Amino acid sequence: MTEKDFSKIQLLVLDVDGVLTDGGIVVHSDGTESKRFSVMDGHRIKLWQRAGGLAAIISGRETAATTIRAKQLGISLVMQGCLDKLPAFEKLLEEVRLTSEQTAYVGDDLMDIPVVRRAGFGVAVSNATDELKQQADFITERKGGDGAVAEVIEHLLKKKMKWEQLMERYRV
Repeated sequence: MTEKDFSKIQLLVLDVDGVLTDGGIVVHSDGTESKRFSVMDGHRIKLWQRAGGLAAIISGRETAATTIRAKQLGISLVMQGCLDKLPAFEKLLEEVRLTSEQTAYVGDDLMDIPVVRRAGFGVAVSNATDELKQQADFITERKGGDGAVAEVIEHLLKKKMKWEQLMERYRV
């Protein structure tokens, strides 16, 4: 589809490392890990959900930090340890009974290319690999972990004509 029909998009699927985070991983001496998540991204995910959208995570790595952050954001559709993301994406679509045209996917690296190509609206964060950017429908101005997800959600909500209604609660 040349002109995207944003009204169809109901599911936002996110990679974690490099998208919801800056891609850095802090490994502590006891073997545990830390990740830095953007509060702005988290708030926009909540706005997406308030507007009736579903959010999901497909990550190549499996970490407690991702599980905890997903729970904080009310994201129950979480698939971790997915080194081949396309089958995970297809399984997710089956689970939620949606088509690929009803999805937006945000990624940053080579393993995201098949899903970006398959999604109805494929997004690369600004610091994504050039190969992914060449396949994306949209490239964010903000970097992963620094408001890129917020930018995507605002773009989607504005295209879906839901942004102004959501902003009513913030107007004085």
